[in-house]
Amino acid sequence: MSLTVKSLRALRCLWRGWRCLSSRGGAMNVFDRSMKRRQKQWASSLLDSDKYDYLRDEVGSRLADRAYDVSRTFPLALDVGCGRSHIAEHLSKVELKSTFRKKCEMPTQCVLADEEFLPFKENTFDLVLSILSHIINNTKNPVFVIQIHQVLKPDCVFIGAMVGGETLYELRCSLQLAELEREGGFAPHISPYTAVTDLGNLLGQAGFKMLTVDIDEVQVHYPGMLEVMSDLQGMGESNCAWNRKSLLHRDTILAAAAIYKEMYGNEDGSVPATFQILYMIGWKPHESQAKPAKRGSANVSFADLSKISKLQTDHQKTNEKP
Repeated sequence: MSLTVKSLRALRCLWRGWRCLSSRGGAMNVFDRSMKRRQKQWASSLLDSDKYDYLRDEVGSRLADRAYDVSRTFPLALDVGCGRSHIAEHLSKVELKSTFRKKCEMPTQCVLADEEFLPFKENTFDLVLSILSHIINNTKNPVFVIQIHQVLKPDCVFIGAMVGGETLYELRCSLQLAELEREGGFAPHISPYTAVTDLGNLLGQAGFKMLTVDIDEVQVHYPGMLEVMSDLQGMGESNCAWNRKSLLHRDTILAAAAIYKEMYGNEDGSVPATFQILYMIGWKPHESQAKPAKRGSANVSFADLSKISKLQTDHQKTNEKP
C-alpha cells in the first residue's frame, strides 16, 4: 500500500489529535511531557548551558523578593524545578531541598523527581517555591499544583512564577505573518502559555486560599530573531505541544526575521523579546487564618463612605466626653 505525502501528514495530525486526549476522562492533554524532558536534557548537556540562565536568574531574584515580604521564617523549604538554584542563591537562613546546587549559605539536599509526583509526605514543608519549571497540561485537574498543596504544612505558603500567555508575542506574530505569506497558512511554533485569568482558578482548584496574583515583564534584546530562537533552544524551552509543526521552511524563517525587525526592531538594530511572568502566592488553609465576615454583618453602608470623615469626627467627640 502506498501513501502520499498528504496522507502521511493527515495520519500524523490524527495521531497527534488522539494523543491530545488524556486517559483521565478525556481531558485535553496539550503538551508532550516526554519531548519537554528531552529538550531539557539536551539543553543541560551543553558545555555553555549556564549562559542561557539569565532569564531564570532574573525571575529567581524577583521571586525571592516576594518570599522576603512574608514576615516569617521557613525552617524547611522546597524549591521545585530549581535548575541551578536560581532562587536559593538569593535566600538565606532557610533549608532547601534542591535538584542542583549552587554556592549559597544554606544546607541543601538534592532530590531528582518528577514534578507531578513529588516523593515527599503530606504536610512536610513550610515553604514551596517554583520558577518557570512546569507546563500545565490540564487546567481542570492541575496535578502539579495539587502536589504542592499536599506537601505543604497547614498555614504555609506556596510562591511561584510561570510564563504568561503574552510571552514572545513578537516572535509569535512574526512567524504567523511570514507563514501566511509564504505557505498560505500557519501552525503554532511557540508553546501555549497559561493566561493570567486562569491562574487564580488553578490555585483555587488545588485548595489554596488567600491568593495573590501579579504580572511582570522581562524584556531581553537580541541581535535578531534567529538569536531569540537559539536561546530558547538553549533554555530547553522549544515548543513541545502535541500539535506543533515539525518543519519550518528556510524561506519562512528569513521572512519572519525580516518582519520581526521591521515591526519590533530598535534603532540600534536589535530586536526585543518580551517574557510575561505571572507570580502567584497561595496559602494552605488553617483554622487560624483570617476569614471573610459573614454576609450582612457590616454596620456601615457603602452609601456612607462619602461621609466617613464626619463619622470619624463624631466618634472622636463621643470618646472625648467625660
